[in-house]
Amino acid sequence: MKINHVLVDYENVQPPNLYALQDPIFRAMVFIGCNQSKVPFEFADSLQQMGDRGRYIKIENCGSNSLDFHLAFYIGQLSQASPDHYFHIISKDTGYDPLVKHLKTKQILIQRHPAITDIPLAKALAPESPDSTEERIKVIIEDLSRRGNSRPRTVTTLSNSIHTLFAKKLAPRDLDLLMKHLEKQGSIVVNDSKVTYRLPASA
Repeated sequence: MKINHVLVDYENVQPPNLYALQDPIFRAMVFIGCNQSKVPFEFADSLQQMGDRGRYIKIENCGSNSLDFHLAFYIGQLSQASPDHYFHIISKDTGYDPLVKHLKTKQILIQRHPAITDIPLAKALAPESPDSTEERIKVIIEDLSRRGNSRPRTVTTLSNSIHTLFAKKLAPRDLDLLMKHLEKQGSIVVNDSKVTYRLPASA
């Protein structure tokens, strides 16, 4: 499964913790402003639990949009090294949106979210989430839409693909529920063992 890089503008938003990113598919970079001298214990503890998958980037020199430029630099560096990975900017600052739009034209998979909990895959992998089924369906639809003609053509290959999409962490009953949900809402049509798709035009 593709790695998801989460870059947090901690000057703009201060998530209480990073427990939603504990799955091995996530990498976290937390950008700390030059005037920020401390972070809460819960946040620091959750980042520490990620081991070498999480790190701080402390902005040493203050200046207008200094943190934003640092974050943009690291996105460029990471996307050049791993252009097929996913990237998430965590910030309420819409000033990042032109960068996001530009990178998308370069086929970089990137999105800005106001909060970590807005990342669909983070929600989907959280077993305690009351909306986990809806979030998982959203992730599946987005993945299938991106795949175009390479979508699975049988029930078995689609089921295996969904299982892999969620890092093979789904219980059999959850996987079966997702398949039934996709069929019930009309996103897939099953004929014997064959699958055809009726995905939303905006997906």
